[in-house]
Amino acid sequence: HSHGLNRSSLGLNTRLSTPRFTIMMIRRIFIVSLISTATTAFVVGPQQARRIFPSSSASTKTQKIVYSPPLRMVGAGIDPTSSSPSPDSTELNNPSTRFGDPLSDEMKAFNKGAVGFLKRTIFDTLFAGRDYPRFYALETIARVPYFSYTAALHWYETIGMWRKAKYLKIHFAEDLNEMHHLLIMESLGGADRWFDRFVAQHIGVAYYLVALGLYFWNPTMAYNLNQYVEEHAFLTYDQFLKDNEEELKAQPAPQVAIDYYSGDDLYMFDEFQTGSCEVRRPKIDNLYDVFAAIRDDEAEHVKTMTALQTETELSTSHDDSCEVPEELLGY
Repeated sequence: HSHGLNRSSLGLNTRLSTPRFTIMMIRRIFIVSLISTATTAFVVGPQQARRIFPSSSASTKTQKIVYSPPLRMVGAGIDPTSSSPSPDSTELNNPSTRFGDPLSDEMKAFNKGAVGFLKRTIFDTLFAGRDYPRFYALETIARVPYFSYTAALHWYETIGMWRKAKYLKIHFAEDLNEMHHLLIMESLGGADRWFDRFVAQHIGVAYYLVALGLYFWNPTMAYNLNQYVEEHAFLTYDQFLKDNEEELKAQPAPQVAIDYYSGDDLYMFDEFQTGSCEVRRPKIDNLYDVFAAIRDDEAEHVKTMTALQTETELSTSHDDSCEVPEELLGY
């Protein structure tokens, strides 16, 4: 009889597990919402708020902000020789000039050194002599900053602080590009070992949280750190191509790479390549061509991350100021 009672009690507990779980999740969501609201208030601060929400009654005495010179970008309908926008302007162009501050040379050097340190201590140690697992880990980690950027921009839009869909689209396109790099590495066996997946995914989770925090604190910092991550990726692939040219040219390209770089719909492929009206169409005949295209993709990411640290308004080949050739439109 006692055993029957225990089974009944166990069944009761099982039936109650779902509502208990629901209540627990509601509480956690409420706590996270409170923390997010408090974080936003802390990150924005009174000086930042005056810049984001300018008021005519505000004091005319404001903090002076020094901007870096704008990059010479084409295809955006912007005169690169024109004067930079005023710090008090309500038409600030990108997330860095809207929410961030310029970095000192010392801080940039620190970021570059931090990326180099992680490269030497983790990638050069755990993945020594194993190129494809190394590339798999690199691409797993390279995706996550773009998740962080879009999450932060969605947050700003949701609370009515700032909306500019262009940057959501660019960062999504960057993530989509890195995802296909990841699929290529998986097709080459880079994710075959459990340990490699464990290391890459846990570093990726940590980097997501770091990038998200940095983006709320100062988007310029987040972009600068990722600039050096992408520079590391570019140099890694460039050296791999130089060391293995003949071997790579003798191997076929993975189908996932052919589909991505030579498919019928390359709109999102064009969208992560900023600052030019020229479209890029990689030739994919062998494995060497695949890695050359990936290397060039990383160079595009470096260019975009660098531009986003200035007050430059980014553009892509699909912007209204660019004339897309008819053969690329399917006419």
